[in-house]
Amino acid sequence: VQLQASGGGLVQPGGSLRLSCAASGITFTNYDMGWYRQAPGKLRVLVATLAVGGSTVYADSVKERFSISRDNAKKTVYLQMNSLKPEDTAVYYCNARHNWIRGLSYWGQGTQVTVSS
Repeated sequence: VQLQASGGGLVQPGGSLRLSCAASGITFTNYDMGWYRQAPGKLRVLVATLAVGGSTVYADSVKERFSISRDNAKKTVYLQMNSLKPEDTAVYYCNARHNWIRGLSYWGQGTQVTVSS
């Protein structure tokens, strides 16, 4: 199983980035997908999740600015990030959680997002 995250980088405040996470080795349509982030010295926290059925959950801090989507044919989940702020700086990780097998979950390797002028 591999979750390959990409799309991170350095962006100015107010800018945009789109993260991608390509999955392999899993039946993608059986997994709820999510993005989490971890800032230096802080715990990893949820950013957004997108369930198999289409329901979404967003952290309050990113609502109205971030959007999660998935392409089942490409086995890829995306995170569109707009109006980025310095406090969005973190390593972003994608997660695949099986829709009905409790505890079956995989993590990607993370991609760095830095928001700075």
